[in-house]
Amino acid sequence: MPKARIAYLTLEAPREGQASYTHVFSIVNGLRALGYEVDLYSPRYATSEESPGLWRRIWEYIWLQSRLIGALGNYDLLYIRAHNMALPVALAARLRNVPAIHEVNGPYTDIITTYPWLKAFEWPLRALQQTQYLRADALIAVTPQLKAWLRDQGCDTTIEVVPNGVDLDVFNPEREPRAELPERYVVFFGGFARWQGVHTMIEAASSAAWPQDTHLVFVGDGQLRADVEEAARTNPRIRYIGKLPYRDVASVVVRALAGLVPKTRQDDKDNTGLFPVKLCEILACGTPAIVSDYAGQADLIRSADCGIVIPPDAPDALAAAVAKLAAEPATAAEMGRRGYASVRHEHSWKARSEQTAALIDATIGAHRAQNQRHDT
Repeated sequence: MPKARIAYLTLEAPREGQASYTHVFSIVNGLRALGYEVDLYSPRYATSEESPGLWRRIWEYIWLQSRLIGALGNYDLLYIRAHNMALPVALAARLRNVPAIHEVNGPYTDIITTYPWLKAFEWPLRALQQTQYLRADALIAVTPQLKAWLRDQGCDTTIEVVPNGVDLDVFNPEREPRAELPERYVVFFGGFARWQGVHTMIEAASSAAWPQDTHLVFVGDGQLRADVEEAARTNPRIRYIGKLPYRDVASVVVRALAGLVPKTRQDDKDNTGLFPVKLCEILACGTPAIVSDYAGQADLIRSADCGIVIPPDAPDALAAAVAKLAAEPATAAEMGRRGYASVRHEHSWKARSEQTAALIDATIGAHRAQNQRHDT
């Protein structure tokens, strides 16, 4: 018998090479390895190379949640990767007396950074998501700052901080470097969304402060792919090598001068912190990271002295940081060694799965105890 039967819902399509894919499958597979029965509910277009239009997405959200609502009675717990459109299944779980945990990866405004046209719908979208959080049996936050933010939103349920992690079998300093790459380069990998700082990196590579003999390598795909391809055509310092299988990304990161994480938030405001998967993966390869100054990721870099922190949306500062590491290779190598030591001891996905499992057990146990009190 499994320890518990769990329905895991992600309305954001987990595509290989993106952080959501890594997080979703690392937790799902980790829970399965611990003895839980986990059924993953994700959009059918997750395996498609093409991004669907708005109406296809909405239809998929409706179809997926309708299917899950019909099957809720088969599960001991519903696990939702937070999404404003997941309200129907969250309410259905409450009506069907199935406990729900929501995994919260950022504030309400993250979606507006990615899709600025949604600014006109900010308050309805905020209400859809806040309603879910206020009715959850438990919440997972990826940073302590995000936990504090959830408390400010009125959430008085259990909140567990479970940061992102890394698969050390895939990302480690012993990986064989990929051939046919520039002699010296920094790398960005993942989804080409606005909040990843893609335009900041492109502008930085054209800055006078950028070192002449250092390239910027992009790996991945997404919303701003056309911008990356155009930059690679017009700037000889920029190279786009396309999308790689997840297990092959480390072969690019392991020999890089630095990995780039110049994320941005709406209006450069942040009080919830960031702790991206890619940061752990960069450091696990023994490569220093250059990150924007947001709590969580900046705290890790400063505490372990394993990279450089720059202001958000600052192309010249990014170029200067790349130039510093290029001019001081011994310093960069030592930063990389410290970063690897930090993530190896503290940030494996196995540890994250065990932490998640403990919250699942506690949530199911509390729910059953409450039902027993109501029955007596």
